[in-house]
Amino acid sequence: MNNLNYEEILNYFSENIKKTLLEYFTKNENIVLKYLEEIRIRNSKPIILKIQNKNIILNYIPNSEDILDTMQRICNNSLYSFQNQICNGYITIRGGHRVGITGNVAFLDEKITNINYISGLNFRIAREIKNCSDRALKYILNIKENNIYNTLIISPPGSGKTTLLRDCIRKISNGIEEIKFKGKTIGVVDERGEIAAMHKGIPQNDIGLRTDILDNIPKHIGMKMIIRSMGPEIIVSDEIGNSKDVDAINYAACCGIKGIFTAHGGTFEDVNLNPAISELLNKYVFERIIFLSNSSKKGEIEKVYALNKKNKEYVELNLL
Repeated sequence: MNNLNYEEILNYFSENIKKTLLEYFTKNENIVLKYLEEIRIRNSKPIILKIQNKNIILNYIPNSEDILDTMQRICNNSLYSFQNQICNGYITIRGGHRVGITGNVAFLDEKITNINYISGLNFRIAREIKNCSDRALKYILNIKENNIYNTLIISPPGSGKTTLLRDCIRKISNGIEEIKFKGKTIGVVDERGEIAAMHKGIPQNDIGLRTDILDNIPKHIGMKMIIRSMGPEIIVSDEIGNSKDVDAINYAACCGIKGIFTAHGGTFEDVNLNPAISELLNKYVFERIIFLSNSSKKGEIEKVYALNKKNKEYVELNLL
């Protein structure tokens, strides 16, 4: 797991918040470097750090000026130029970290036009875990054809599916020399910016040398767009779940393009409750379905199912 460059993050905070954080980080450096997950800043509430699923409450209480100053630093003193990201509820900063935003939402014609009187900021710390996908790739890769199986990765929130997905992209894109797997051209549709974590057009996460990214775009639009414009061999997107996503995945399949996708759930029963995903399962679009466990270890595999094309059914595999 990559250690955190916390000095880079501290520069985004107001001086009072920065001083408070630096004091704690200096005293608890090893834990912060390895395990810091979130920094939550709320107006008139104490700062809370999330470390190894525990809440650490600090003694400084930010005010409106602290939050506005922090926002200005995040936006390079130009809130207007970050308007679209603010309306999406988050901003991606250098290093791939994401800052969630809450406040008074201005709404017009069923669209968010602004978030005024910002009341809270949540710095979610991005961490790449290199080679965490090694076990999953044993089921995803079709070595014989130097390709992949259409794959759906399923887990409850916070179980590491995006982390696992990111590492899959990196390895498939670069190629895996030890098993003579040649790198594939991948199109990533990163609607929420969590996979590549683009910052000023540069991916902050390592997603491989043959990977093209469209971010901040609805998945169903982005998938069709990147297929038409970039001609990927494999398409990837995170957290599918509606009928428009299904149409785009069917479009990719009809174009002969393989895919890796993720969805929320814990069991077949869970995902079958979603009509869109249920449709894909009933059409046997996916050749591999990987369930991740809800353990503290990110990306831990619980079950894997393979499609038996002859009998049109999913068969549980023995874990390697």
